[in-house]
Amino acid sequence: MDKLLALLNENARYTNEELGLMLDIDPIEVAKAIDEFEHQGVICGYKPLYNWELAYPNKVSALIELKVIPQAYAGFDAIAEKIMHFEEVESIYLMSGSYDLAVQVVGKTFQEVAMFVAKRLSTLEPVQSTATHFVLRRYKDMGVELINEVKDDRGTISL
Repeated sequence: MDKLLALLNENARYTNEELGLMLDIDPIEVAKAIDEFEHQGVICGYKPLYNWELAYPNKVSALIELKVIPQAYAGFDAIAEKIMHFEEVESIYLMSGSYDLAVQVVGKTFQEVAMFVAKRLSTLEPVQSTATHFVLRRYKDMGVELINEVKDDRGTISL
């Protein structure tokens, strides 16, 4: 059923009938497989992927690197769970390398995001340090190209 997941990832709006045709299986079997994926937690939800620069031109996004002290008997999970419940947090990942957690946050302004980091994230007891990287432009997200600009292929004219 890897192909079913790939097709749903490509377009979650495919009907069971369309998926059945593409996979050469009965639409009822498609529905059963999707229900099972949802029940097992393999499929966690359905959301549109949108170009927020067009939908919300004033939205600010940032990637925050966090170095944290893992807690006894909970490791990184306890701090990650606390952070993920902040409404500004869109994503949080445990990372290997020079920092421990990567947190994607959103806000209305650069200042709002900066204040969230300064007053809420960096003040949490296990947090040792933060590094904030503001997203200036998204070119591709979740495998989808977001650039719709028409390129001028006429070339350059010199006088």
